[in-house]
Amino acid sequence: MGAVTPDINGPVPGGPSLDAPAARGLRRSRGPRAVRTGPSRRLALGLVFAGASAVAFSLSGVFASGLLDTGWSPGAMVLVRVAIATLVVLPLGIVSLRGDWAPVRRNLGLIAVYGAVSVAGCQFAYFSAVQHMPVGPALLIEYTAPAAVVLWFWLRHGQRPTRATVGGTLLAAVGLVLVLNLVSGAPGATAVDPVGIAWALVAMLGVSTYFVINANVDTGLPPLALAAGGLTTATVALGLLGATGLMPLEYSTASPVYAGTAVPWWLPLVGLGVITAAFAYVAGIAAGRLLGPRLSSFVGLFEVVSAIGFAWLLLGELPQPIQLVGGALILAGVVAVQAGEKRVDSRSADDKPTGIAQTTPL
Repeated sequence: MGAVTPDINGPVPGGPSLDAPAARGLRRSRGPRAVRTGPSRRLALGLVFAGASAVAFSLSGVFASGLLDTGWSPGAMVLVRVAIATLVVLPLGIVSLRGDWAPVRRNLGLIAVYGAVSVAGCQFAYFSAVQHMPVGPALLIEYTAPAAVVLWFWLRHGQRPTRATVGGTLLAAVGLVLVLNLVSGAPGATAVDPVGIAWALVAMLGVSTYFVINANVDTGLPPLALAAGGLTTATVALGLLGATGLMPLEYSTASPVYAGTAVPWWLPLVGLGVITAAFAYVAGIAAGRLLGPRLSSFVGLFEVVSAIGFAWLLLGELPQPIQLVGGALILAGVVAVQAGEKRVDSRSADDKPTGIAQTTPL
């Protein structure tokens, strides 16, 4: 993955210290795109981006549900979704480079991994998993990604998780089980298929890679450029899967129904591409740059909670009390992880990135 420096940054280790007047003068001299923000502001802004990304991603299931009912295959929806997102983000990504293509050339491999693994591979693996096992257990395996991210930084970067982080992980895991309603005894909820589990684990690795690469501030790539490159790569990869027949492509022009209202078939496709892909990926990358991979991955669990809320509003699927309790536990887990991350930051000052404090997220 390259050198990933995970969390909220502070002063550059070993760098010169500035007194308050000098620091204020430096901030004024750098202009509007170089305003240094404090940790509290970065945290708040990062949480906004992460929450907005999770909510946007959560709409994909609702939009897809109506299209699936009319005969669309999952592969066709994903391909159209990513292709539309590419059309939206690619021009913005080019503009964000400001004529400097050097970061793109330096990070061609990283962009290819991001698009093939974190975008295309993750979605292909998830849809393959649900062909062999129920959606709930598949999501549970996929959303063990935050724990995998914590483990990665422990093993790869020596950043041992604090007790608060471990406790938050356990709280979020229990909350996820309750939100997915895996303890209600629903038919098929405990069905186990080794093939399905294997695909779900591949999807989990894709999600984990997504959060780790998002937080890499050493690439020099603006979030819009990384998103554009990843979505373009994913469109090509998914197109090849469809062309070779590995991913069935079936579509329909029948009108899907949401909340009792029929809408044009193209409307949810636009929503999938613009909201649940273009906006969601860009916001997710910005969140990773501000929060680091661990905290942003835990905030991403709200995608599951938000999906249940939208299913209630648009599909009439009323959430059960146990799912609301699960949502509260996920929130408590995120708060605990944030407390743990502050302690990790204080122990790992040498690993903090220096790019976020000098630039705006986008």
